Amino acid sequence: MEAARVCNSISLFSPSSIRFQSSQPSLVPYHKKNYNKSSSNFNLKWESRSSLPINKRNLCVSSSASHHTIHEFSDSTSQSAGSFFRSVLSSMEQVYLSRNPTAKSILDLVHSCEGDQICYDHFAFRTFGVDGYGIHSMSKFFLDFGYMPRDELRFPAKKLKALWFTPPDTPQSGSGSGVNGPLPRIFISELIVDEMSSQAQEVIRKYTKISPSGNKYAALASALGSLTWEKPLYSDYQQLSRESEYAAWTLVNGFALNHATISTHRLKSHMKNINSLNNFIERNGFKLNSEGGALKVSPDGLLLQSSTVADSRFFQFADGVTESVPCSYIEFAERLVLPQFRNLPANEISFTTNSDFFISMKFLRSE
Repeated sequence: MEAARVCNSISLFSPSSIRFQSSQPSLVPYHKKNYNKSSSNFNLKWESRSSLPINKRNLCVSSSASHHTIHEFSDSTSQSAGSFFRSVLSSMEQVYLSRNPTAKSILDLVHSCEGDQICYDHFAFRTFGVDGYGIHSMSKFFLDFGYMPRDELRFPAKKLKALWFTPPDTPQSGSGSGVNGPLPRIFISELIVDEMSSQAQEVIRKYTKISPSGNKYAALASALGSLTWEKPLYSDYQQLSRESEYAAWTLVNGFALNHATISTHRLKSHMKNINSLNNFIERNGFKLNSEGGALKVSPDGLLLQSSTVADSRFFQFADGVTESVPCSYIEFAERLVLPQFRNLPANEISFTTNSDFFISMKFLRSE
């Protein structure tokens, strides 16, 4: 996707495609049709399960994806599937927090002021686009539980492409906190390995070929915090580090959650204003990523983002070398309503996770 298209996708609501939308189907496994595994362009055909009544005005972007095909399930089946799915998300989150003390401390800090009100905007994952280890290896888990693929994005300078996915609405989508609240969007990127140097390609393929079936268990590996390939050699890590931070990060972190983003506009206190949240975080001794300015603002001013500096951890390589490697960061996003809708009563506006999603090069940044 061209940079211009990315810049046109920055706002919570697209001016040209505002519409009223009913709720999405429930969080239950479904049968996928017309899916081409060899392509990251998800050509899915869906049949509508039902049309649910509109309780709020969900001002959101019309999806370019088609409709869901969902088999009928009993309420108990739906609840069991939802409970399992959220348990997996929770395990992914716990691996992330255990490796990134800054993220955990900030979540605890915000919890101390907000109580049980923190909602995630999105989760981001990284993959190797080779030997079946690309976007599909991770996305199939989310597709099986009702997520819908949206836009594909390209980042030629970093040799990356990405897809993002919107979640289904669930009975619990309006309550709870963290992974027990509104389900996050999912952003999955992949390194286009064929565009890397021959030396980097050789290193990456060396590990993906060691475990030819490991790509089938991407979500499990993420939830366990395990690599699906053998622990790498330090020399291989160094080789990738010289060429791509993304490649080196993925080699030692695998399918682990790359970063989580808090929806500040869903907070209840004064910290729903991202500037207030940033000041609060800095006053408590945490450092924000100041590259390009601590606060990143979209050209139309409708999306504001900030993030912490990434943590690091010690990693013991296969040859016995122990070195510090980069981990993750936590991000904050405030999404604003379009000016023409700001006069609507607050109880008539619903910030839905199915609205347009701002993709920033910062998501794929080097630390």
